[in-house]
Amino acid sequence: MEQVGIGIIGCGNISGAYLEAAAGFPVLDVRAVADIDPAAAEARASAFDLRPASVEDLLSDPEIEIVANLTTPLAHVEVGMRAIAAGKHVYSEKPLGVTTTEARPLLEAAEAAGVRVGCAPDTFLGGAHQSCRKLIDDGAIGAPLAGTAFFMCPGHERWHPSPAFYYLRGGGPMLDMGPYYITDLVNLLGPVRRVTGIASRARSERLITSEPLHGTKIPVEVATHVAGTLEFVAGAVVTLVMSFDVARHGHRPIEIYGSTAALSVPDPNNFGGDIVIAAAGEEWQTTPTVHIYADNNYRSIGVADMAHAIRNDRPHRASGALAFHVLEVMEAFQRSSDEGIHIAIESRPERPAALPVGLVSGELD
Repeated sequence: MEQVGIGIIGCGNISGAYLEAAAGFPVLDVRAVADIDPAAAEARASAFDLRPASVEDLLSDPEIEIVANLTTPLAHVEVGMRAIAAGKHVYSEKPLGVTTTEARPLLEAAEAAGVRVGCAPDTFLGGAHQSCRKLIDDGAIGAPLAGTAFFMCPGHERWHPSPAFYYLRGGGPMLDMGPYYITDLVNLLGPVRRVTGIASRARSERLITSEPLHGTKIPVEVATHVAGTLEFVAGAVVTLVMSFDVARHGHRPIEIYGSTAALSVPDPNNFGGDIVIAAAGEEWQTTPTVHIYADNNYRSIGVADMAHAIRNDRPHRASGALAFHVLEVMEAFQRSSDEGIHIAIESRPERPAALPVGLVSGELD
């Protein structure tokens, strides 16, 4: 298959994971990296033997077909619009934007320009999550009726070297971690019909205990504990909690309860993990992962799938439509809390196509 030229804008921490994983997908030809800080681009380029470029030069390079937009959330739409204006397909880090109002013009501009938009997370393409999808689709738990999804921790100021942005507009546990959980739930169960939520903020400032900013106080602008319920179009009802206010908990990341059995889904921030299933009256039993891409970091798999889709003229799985739906769902929790009502979800993306069993490394079709 003819390679697809890739340019990366944004050379922060996550860019290293993308570049390491990209080497495992022959369809990807990473041609340049760029950042508003030239030193960051030069350092990342040196580490991976790539060409550093300015953002302008990268966008004008005719050999680059897809721009991987790995900037901070507040810059996702702005950078994406520039790439679309340059005639490039765009694959963004999550979330697609910080609001649906901001993100919708990105999709409209891409459609008008005849280019594609993709968006992380792509962890739902990991082997463990695809195997869970197959179990559900094959009827291993009967009809999915309900579920739970939990991400709860004391906050990122304990470990992140510069955590302030997690507590400002565009941050918070829902926009930070919600995309992993909600995207995987849509992969497993299909789109969401409506949302009910309550959002709270325990403190107006947080104390950094990590280095190098230990002892610094940072303001909190966003909800830090968000809880509620998602009702799916197919009928399942899932309880979800995203929090930076919980000292410790014992919940599994995702559980799906069917009419005949229950399924424990591993951490949707990873590609692999133990899959555990139990029928009524039986003990939990680990079941095998039958799909590839479960044993490593594959954080370029969504970009690679987009590249395969471009060459094979098919839909890509980590699509802009999927990411917009997830953003609308996340936004609905705060709206529901503020307005005291159920929020109907208007978008209805296609459920991403499942990955086949039996692929070899580097394949996606």
